[in-house]
Amino acid sequence: MSTVERHRLPFDPIQEAAKQWATQWGEVPRMRAVTSLMRVHQLLLTELDELLRPLGLTFARYEVLVLLSFSRRGALPLGKIGERLQVHATSVTPLVKRLEAADLISRTPHPEDGRAVLASITPKGRLVMEKATVAIVEARFGLSSLSEEECDQLTWLLTQPREAAGDF
Repeated sequence: MSTVERHRLPFDPIQEAAKQWATQWGEVPRMRAVTSLMRVHQLLLTELDELLRPLGLTFARYEVLVLLSFSRRGALPLGKIGERLQVHATSVTPLVKRLEAADLISRTPHPEDGRAVLASITPKGRLVMEKATVAIVEARFGLSSLSEEECDQLTWLLTQPREAAGDF
């Protein structure tokens, strides 16, 4: 039984919050949308973290491994990792240290920039990343309740605010 099933609420918390919100402030549709988006994010993150736990990963650590595997050399400076994953540099270091302790990545001085450190995926890291990817794909990324068309619609809807915020 998943965490979601064990902790079902007897009411929709977004609708309840919207009722309270509407008595004092405006922008109820946007409040509901943002709150729904953030709640789904937390639910998905919890589900994916539980799925990856047997492999010694969290979704955040998995993202680092995928990012490194997608890079041309299998290596990136820590600053680039933070930039690409949109996390603060201080958040990258603990992720990288945990991955390094598990022998999934290695850290080395950057050959061209003496101030930077490179994180490189190890062969073991590639193997674990591939196993994790199989598990995530089999779980349909936690979005099995949506059709492919609905996933495409959701992606399209979320592209607009991402672009407006300067994400790309």
